[in-house]
Amino acid sequence: MEGDDETSGPMIDEIYANGDGGDNNRTRKPIFSGDQLDIEVYASLYAGRTKIMRLLFIANRCGEKNNTTMQLEALRMAYDEIKKGENTQLYREVVQKIDGRLGPGYDLDVAWAENVDRRAEQKKEKLENELNAYRTNLIKESIRMGYNDFGDFYYAHGQLGDAFKSYVRTRDYCTTSKHIIHMCMSAILVSIEMGQFTHVTSYVSKAEQAPESLDLITVAKLRSATGLANLEAKKYKLAARKFLETSPDLGSHYNEVIAPQDVATYGGLCALATFDRTELKNKVIDNLNFRNFLELVPEVRELINDFYSSHYASCLEILGNLKANLLLDIHLHDHVETLYDQIRHKALIQYTHPFVSVDLNKMADAFKTTVAGLEKELEALITDNQIQARIDSHNKILYARHADQRNATFQRVLETGRVFDRDVRDMLLRSNLIKHEHNLRASRKL
Repeated sequence: MEGDDETSGPMIDEIYANGDGGDNNRTRKPIFSGDQLDIEVYASLYAGRTKIMRLLFIANRCGEKNNTTMQLEALRMAYDEIKKGENTQLYREVVQKIDGRLGPGYDLDVAWAENVDRRAEQKKEKLENELNAYRTNLIKESIRMGYNDFGDFYYAHGQLGDAFKSYVRTRDYCTTSKHIIHMCMSAILVSIEMGQFTHVTSYVSKAEQAPESLDLITVAKLRSATGLANLEAKKYKLAARKFLETSPDLGSHYNEVIAPQDVATYGGLCALATFDRTELKNKVIDNLNFRNFLELVPEVRELINDFYSSHYASCLEILGNLKANLLLDIHLHDHVETLYDQIRHKALIQYTHPFVSVDLNKMADAFKTTVAGLEKELEALITDNQIQARIDSHNKILYARHADQRNATFQRVLETGRVFDRDVRDMLLRSNLIKHEHNLRASRKL
């Protein structure tokens, strides 16, 4: 490689060292692959319906990959968790998926299911009678509570559409801003479970219209919910900003939706994929609040630091080791490939930026890939105008097409001079016309 100036030498050495395994002496905590995911520890981060749905998602993904051990472990835990609640429909679906593979202890408990259904019918009838009485008496607060109780009932039994309608109906009977916020938070919870993220954004906005009634924990919940909505919409930069704005006050207070470890992972990956170096330094690495989240996921913290420090080999290694786990995440799995591609492209662009020429053999070593594969990646970036360079395929060298700053400066100066000369001539002409009263004489002749 040949640098633009004398300062490029140390950087070249640093990158070459990285590519040749110079970071092998750096200590790192072990990174667990997807096959080694401790499902029990993972599930303990969550509560309520999302815990069950995440376990079922893992079971489905493992079933596709014929990983029977993890699949059955996830189904077993989902079965145990469902029996703590009242969702008999989901219970029957899980028993069907288990299909007797976990022994008689995990067969269909007909007596339990029928008993839960019978109690549910009785409770529903009671709630309907109470709500009708409240409507007759026109007691707004009682009606609001009645609809809330119906929403909780439907949510517990997996009837998310009916739960959403019941929660939203409380809006007409809310008398304080705290009531509005409670309604919004309930609607947001159900909307996330249904995957209706447009509703999430809408009700977050409604809740934020009463800032005086929002405590720190609720604000953190709203930020993380908005981050999830932006992630689902593939607005990765907006998602990163919202996760970065999430306060550590969130803690485990929102584990029915998201864990603090998720905030670190989602926010960190979205930031890497979309932020430039300055933003990455100011908004992520130097962000004291977000640092609290990153401490919970050391792999993501090291990933960000390695990327910023141009240790691309170790950065890509961490990404590779994390991939199996991330593909088991119910919210992130659809975005892993896109985020990984964007992060890798940014790394390639940043690697080539400081240099006039780059040896593709050395660069391939740094990115743990083949020269042929690297050429294809660089060709795509050059075609997309993300890298200003050309490739010497014979000698395996990338030559940068840096703009001629000296010539560009001269051209700007000359153009400025031409504009100034034209403006001066226009002013002199106008001044002479006024001096000789040219306009006045023309009007007198008329």
